[in-house]
Amino acid sequence: MTHILIIEDDLLVALDVEGCLEEMGAVSTALASSEDRAVKMALERRPDLMTSDVRLAQGHGPEAVRRIVEHYGPIPTLYITGNPEAVKKDHPDAQILVKPYRWADLGDAAKALGLAGSAA
Repeated sequence: MTHILIIEDDLLVALDVEGCLEEMGAVSTALASSEDRAVKMALERRPDLMTSDVRLAQGHGPEAVRRIVEHYGPIPTLYITGNPEAVKKDHPDAQILVKPYRWADLGDAAKALGLAGSAA
């Protein structure tokens, strides 16, 4: 079973990511628009994969990811952001998809992290 936590404060982007990943085979998703909400949702149900923006209206995506990973251990994470430098400086090996993105690129990145299926 694949449960994906999408950390994104722009609802339209979050829904777009959710649609693509569900088409690829995600069984369930959770959307979190803030750092604290993302951590709370992850502690309620461990994600198999996470996507995260960097800047959130409340908090920071990479900090949410750090807190979640601190609790569970490594979880495959794809950063989807218009600010890739903010991720690279602290996580040089992170998987990053730069906004604006195409579904095909999101699908390829998700497959590289272990989500099976194919995006439209």
